[in-house]
Amino acid sequence: MGKGDGLMDRFGTALNRPVYTGETAVLASMHGKEEAFAGPLLDLLGLRLTVAEGIDTDAFGTFAGEIPRRMGMLETAIAKARLALDRSGADIAIASEGSFGPHPHIPFLAAGVELAVLVDERRGIVIQESLIDDQPVYHHAEVTDMGELEAHLVRMDFPRHRLIVRPCLPGARGGATVKAIDDGKTLAEAVKAASAASLDGKAFVQTDMRAHMNPRRMTTLKRLAARLAERAACLCPGCASPGYGAVRMEGGLPCEDCGFPTGQPLHAIFECVACDHREKRPRPGQPEKASSVFCAVCNP
Repeated sequence: MGKGDGLMDRFGTALNRPVYTGETAVLASMHGKEEAFAGPLLDLLGLRLTVAEGIDTDAFGTFAGEIPRRMGMLETAIAKARLALDRSGADIAIASEGSFGPHPHIPFLAAGVELAVLVDERRGIVIQESLIDDQPVYHHAEVTDMGELEAHLVRMDFPRHRLIVRPCLPGARGGATVKAIDDGKTLAEAVKAASAASLDGKAFVQTDMRAHMNPRRMTTLKRLAARLAERAACLCPGCASPGYGAVRMEGGLPCEDCGFPTGQPLHAIFECVACDHREKRPRPGQPEKASSVFCAVCNP
């Protein structure tokens, strides 16, 4: 497959797979993310994937909180990728980082923000993509026993999605964090032990958000991998560097009733990762007008 095969990204930009065809990238992951990334990168980009050996990505932060993340998502993902490059001697690395909490646009909903990078040392570029999962299997509860926990297990989709249990308020003796729980017996034992070790008598039970323990997250990462591959296959019209794509949306879609510009997206802003080329493009398939619900004049 090459240029002119008719494949396009979600913004209508032609994909140019030959840029990376036959090359190999190293993936910075301890948690089986190759299951999500290998297929899309090979199918859409022609890029083979291997997994970096002997690296500890948990050193950059853990979901259970034993090690806090000290950098932002982008900086953390790039640091993981550069660690994989250093250890492997490869030229191209892939890494991702996730964050779960309130939805960035709808705070009363939970969401997962996923970000992935392709660091290409030979070309001197970093390509990034991100997406929001507005229905992650992400839940936690503070309970004293299994009776209280039962009501939460459906939302946690247990045992398909594995769980982590730790004391809510560890005492002087601490208390073990038990991860990857996938059966009722182990869960009951962990809840009992964590409650006993906690100063408030409660166990903190949460979904295990590591990719290989959370099928929903693995599915989301596969979507993210496809987006990253599509962006890497888009070449800059100015310098022909891979990684050309939309970096943000610009508002201004006119109100359907009065024509006043709203905050709804009107254009996508495209930029190159290697040069200063930049352009505005209409969003494919977007309506010509915005609902008056979003208008500051009609609906102040």
